[in-house]
Amino acid sequence: MPILTETPHVGGFLVWEALRDYCRSTVILASGNLQPGTILGKITASGKYAAHDPAASNGTQTAAAILWDSVDASGGDKNAVVLIRGPAIVNQYEITIPGTPTAPQIAAAYAALLTLGILVR
Repeated sequence: MPILTETPHVGGFLVWEALRDYCRSTVILASGNLQPGTILGKITASGKYAAHDPAASNGTQTAAAILWDSVDASGGDKNAVVLIRGPAIVNQYEITIPGTPTAPQIAAAYAALLTLGILVR
């Protein structure tokens, strides 16, 4: 039998949210080919979003949202729906930080999301 691999589902990371129209928003994704559940940071200079990078110094070092659906912005800016505020609860096993973040970096990202009202469980 062939091996089947399931990819992340649109919004599959969401456990609960208070109001869809309040918790989600459309933002501009500046770069990357990203999957649902990717933690994003907000670029300070442009106000656009990109994959969260704990080692950056452009604003993306702070978790600011979670990508709702797959978006390919590798060729330029794209609109993207994100979970941007709570109250909301997300599944820690369904969200990702690109690269190989350390445990303290992951904890810092979760703490930043909590300040937005997004609880990671």
